[in-house]
Amino acid sequence: MYGRENEKYGKLFEPIQVGKLTLKSRIAFSPMVSCLSTATGEVTSDFVHYMGMQGRSGAGLITIGETTVDEEMGNAFGGELSVNKDAYIAGLNLLTDEAHRYGAKISIELCHPGRGANPEMNVEPFVFAPTAIPTNGSTRYIREMDQHDIDAVIEKFVTASKRLVKAEFDMLMLHCAHGNLLGAFLSPFTNKRTDWYGGSLENRARFPLEIMKAIRQEVGDEIAIEMRISGDERIDGGMRIEETKDFINMAQEYIDMVHVSQGLIMPLEAAFNTMPPYYHPHCHNIKYSEAVKNDPRIKIPVAVVGSIMQIDESLEIIETGKADIVAMARAFLADPELLNNAWTGETYKTRPCLRCFQYCSGKCSLGKALRCVVNPVLGRESRYAEIPLAKKKKKVVVAGGGPAGLEATRILLERGHDVTLIEQCDRLGGRIHDISGHPFKQDMRNYLKWTVESVTASDAKILLNTDATKENILAENPDALFLAFGSDPITLKFPGYDRPNVHSVIDVDGGKVQIGQNDRVVVVGGGLSGMECALALAMEGRSDVTVLDLIPEEKFAADMVLITRMMLLDQLKQYKVKLVGDKIVRGITDEGVEVEGVDWRYSVIPADSVI
Repeated sequence: MYGRENEKYGKLFEPIQVGKLTLKSRIAFSPMVSCLSTATGEVTSDFVHYMGMQGRSGAGLITIGETTVDEEMGNAFGGELSVNKDAYIAGLNLLTDEAHRYGAKISIELCHPGRGANPEMNVEPFVFAPTAIPTNGSTRYIREMDQHDIDAVIEKFVTASKRLVKAEFDMLMLHCAHGNLLGAFLSPFTNKRTDWYGGSLENRARFPLEIMKAIRQEVGDEIAIEMRISGDERIDGGMRIEETKDFINMAQEYIDMVHVSQGLIMPLEAAFNTMPPYYHPHCHNIKYSEAVKNDPRIKIPVAVVGSIMQIDESLEIIETGKADIVAMARAFLADPELLNNAWTGETYKTRPCLRCFQYCSGKCSLGKALRCVVNPVLGRESRYAEIPLAKKKKKVVVAGGGPAGLEATRILLERGHDVTLIEQCDRLGGRIHDISGHPFKQDMRNYLKWTVESVTASDAKILLNTDATKENILAENPDALFLAFGSDPITLKFPGYDRPNVHSVIDVDGGKVQIGQNDRVVVVGGGLSGMECALALAMEGRSDVTVLDLIPEEKFAADMVLITRMMLLDQLKQYKVKLVGDKIVRGITDEGVEVEGVDWRYSVIPADSVI
């Protein structure tokens, strides 16, 4: 029986049939690489505990992230799980056993990355592709596959599938999306062949369909098959939704479910459509899954993925019939209790995701273990799955009510300590208030609301408008002190920095200063803060915005996670923000910003407001 509140979410907990499988809920834990394997791809204790976290989440289906079927020509990064040796079946079975322990079904995303492979990790110094078309972010050493290569890869998919059956997987996902090898054959953008694997959709579909048919003939219905596909490749000359639906109609003879995504990983400049940063709206693939659902030819269940961050968004998708299953990853990584909180009617407890990609993608793309900015337990479940009560209760003063101080307060309370939180300002949240005002920062505003409210509603003693002086700290008679003072902005004191039309980026971002709608704006600093400030001003209607820095333009915001940076640069281009590199600011005058170039020549960039 559902309670009054969780009756609202009852649709999410309705079982659904996928082939011969019955999934206990309509929420799937979508694939994301964890890099919790050994260097050779074997299962570790950390991976098993991570799988336990996913099982406890309440998801009906768990899908392990991208896993290559070709250890000779298909390695993309270190730390990737391997399904390429019979000796690994025992370790893989530990993962399935852990998922089944909680009533979840488990799948794995089988993939050949094709051009996305790393030739330095392969046996041969080149990568496979349907056609040798180099792009940015890919090696120039590309081999067009012949029939022998094609037959060998088909056999590798079949062999991997047989191992998954032996390891007691319930399902496998064939990765036909995002420009990986199967998707590259499907796409007219990457497939320029003139044999029977190129040209018409029927020919381009031949290779992935041969794989599906071969797997089905070998394993029968011992394992369900799901297919991941890009609803639209979002690039000129790529697959569009009508062709995608035609292909799904062909494939459903062999598969039990289709999982709708979008975009391509290659070229890298377009990858942000596949892995959406916080500049994207939520639920950005729904129009594609809805189009598939509404096609009367397609009879199999439809899953959808892509920046579905809140449980109410999932509910709306299911209730309105835009998909049968909602696949989520980052929302679960930020808070594995997302679905359980809906069940108990305590959705206010759920920690929001920032969609920052800082550690869940930024680290894994380098072969480093999965982590999360807002969930310090992620990837460390073997050590911190349960936060134990302290052996000795203490009275602790936390000095600073920003994000670090708030997190420390929550954990200290969870461990059973008495906590006094001292904050010199009149509100908690620290600098998050200053950096979350942009139109594209709703995820950060959601997190700010959650982190402040969760501490405000706790048993912590909160002292606002109070300096963490020696006297104020000692007045609490603490046993321990946690310092979370935060940081102060740097002021660049070049000539004219104190003019009335020169403003701190924090004051502009935080709304303390209003920039004229018709102002010519120059932002000094090509890092993340300057670039996002410029984008926000342009999005709000300013037509003359320039970002300048002494570093070359190609290094602007270079410290950002690559996928997020690519979308930021794309957005700046769309909103016609000018980027000017290799310029040293020499001063600010009535005319604007005086700069010196690498040729030692001085010039002035006109400006009414300088940030």
